[in-house]
Amino acid sequence: MKKVTNFLARFCRDESGTSTVEFVILAPVMFTFLFMGVELGVTMTRQVLLDRGVDVSIRALRLGHIQNPTVDLLRENICATTSMIRDCERNLLIDLRRVSMTTWNYPTGQTECINRDEEIDPTTQVTSGGSNDLMILRACLIIDPLFPTSRLGLRLPPAPGGGYELFSVTSFVNEPR
Repeated sequence: MKKVTNFLARFCRDESGTSTVEFVILAPVMFTFLFMGVELGVTMTRQVLLDRGVDVSIRALRLGHIQNPTVDLLRENICATTSMIRDCERNLLIDLRRVSMTTWNYPTGQTECINRDEEIDPTTQVTSGGSNDLMILRACLIIDPLFPTSRLGLRLPPAPGGGYELFSVTSFVNEPR
């Protein structure tokens, strides 16, 4: 019994390895915050790039630099300014429509997004509108997280088919021609 007590007393007095215990306890917490911060920064950068791409393309459309817009042409223009987003043209869905200025009926419901599991894209509408028409553009982009198992990655609502949804909505009035 004396040997056990001596061993326990020596074990309690020994301070070697105490920094390892602190590291083992704090490292997962610190890495979680680090990964969440990086994931948040990259996601916010992608959102800003999407918003900027939509703004630049809509300005060109509004001023008449884009004639007869199609979904593919708008998608190409938006993705040309978003250098940090991989497969932008494959993962971006655009809905551009005229809003009646007599009834003010805006599109309702959530913006449609691409489902990566399906081969068919959702039906969207692209109408260029006439002079002085109020237009609304809704864009949805599917992105993949850098760290899908980080706390932030686990909290974001997943999109059908994988990834996360980023939305951008803007409205404008066509310039008189």
